[in-house]
Amino acid sequence: MGELVDVRVTDGVATIRLDRPPMNAISVQVQAELCDAAAAITSTPEIRAAVVYGGEKVFAAGADVKEMADKHYQEMVLVSKAMHTSFTAVATIPKPVVAAITGYALGGGLELALCADFRVCGESAKFGQPEILLGIIPGAGGTQRLPRLIGPARAKDLVYTGRFVDAGDWISMPASRWNGCISRRCSAPRTRSKECAASSKTARARPVSSVGSAGGSVGGSAHVHNKRREPAT
Repeated sequence: MGELVDVRVTDGVATIRLDRPPMNAISVQVQAELCDAAAAITSTPEIRAAVVYGGEKVFAAGADVKEMADKHYQEMVLVSKAMHTSFTAVATIPKPVVAAITGYALGGGLELALCADFRVCGESAKFGQPEILLGIIPGAGGTQRLPRLIGPARAKDLVYTGRFVDAGDWISMPASRWNGCISRRCSAPRTRSKECAASSKTARARPVSSVGSAGGSVGGSAHVHNKRREPAT
């Protein structure tokens, strides 16, 4: 579909593939193409679910800091709004969305993964909100979506320290809300994500309009945009 964000559809499941090596930095162009991809998936009845995937080595290592380096405050306001728009477009796809995560999901990369309904991670997955190390805070959902999944205290741990946490650490903690961020960990997250997205209980057996309404009801809040309701067909 786009130069840096590709969309391929197989058996009713769309794969949104980030393709900006080496780290899939989320540039202005990537953001615009994410919006286009989300719009196409939303408007195509034959697509019943989607997987967001960054490749075998990295999901996305955050926003393109180099692109922002010379911008003044007013320009950064526009940059922030553009990123919010693109991530909201993904978060409000009225169909099941699964993030397949291998390697780093940091900063804006983690915030993009948080826009999905589920996150399936490989053994190499590492998560973090390292913005504090640059003297800023997460600006695309990390202060809102993350605490809703793992609790305010644990979210503050990541935001305040900028440290990285791997999938194994999160899942191995008994009775911990760390693992609220991770739905499954496996050796082949892309394949498992497609299976999850295409499961009969979500993508095929249920009307898409019902899934969109359920997603909005479960995840709705004043800070996190609901999934849109798609007209029944």
